Amino acid sequence: MATLTFYEKPGCQGNARQKALLRAAGHQLNVRNLLTEPWTPERLRQFFGALPVTQWFNRNAPAVKSGEVNPDALDADAALALMVKRAILIRRPLLEMGDERWVGFDVAALDARIGLNGVNLPPGDLEACSHHGAEAAAHAAACHAEGHAHEHCSP
Repeated sequence: MATLTFYEKPGCQGNARQKALLRAAGHQLNVRNLLTEPWTPERLRQFFGALPVTQWFNRNAPAVKSGEVNPDALDADAALALMVKRAILIRRPLLEMGDERWVGFDVAALDARIGLNGVNLPPGDLEACSHHGAEAAAHAAACHAEGHAHEHCSP
């Protein structure tokens, strides 16, 4: 079985659940930090396939939530330029296996593409990341230590 490269935001509980599910299904992961990866527009574009530009974005990024960045008003070139400068805007996870690349954690699509081998799925949205209580404080501290403000994980 080929190794799956998994681009994540370190500390994201949604990404942690996704990685656990993939490992339970028998997949080997090469985990990379999405926020520090040296993206180019050309390389990043390969992950989005035929998805509309609005589905490329982390809708919970503060710049999107505040209205500073409006994914609905951007064309592909403008979106890619912003994402290369501010990787927190990229929807997570980005996944790569061989020559295939894709974005997001759609369980049915992943099962069809790489096989999840009958792993029992945990309840809840596997693309969401929620932080409550001590978990929220730990996540915020991790974000602060990385040198950026607390950012919620993306769907």
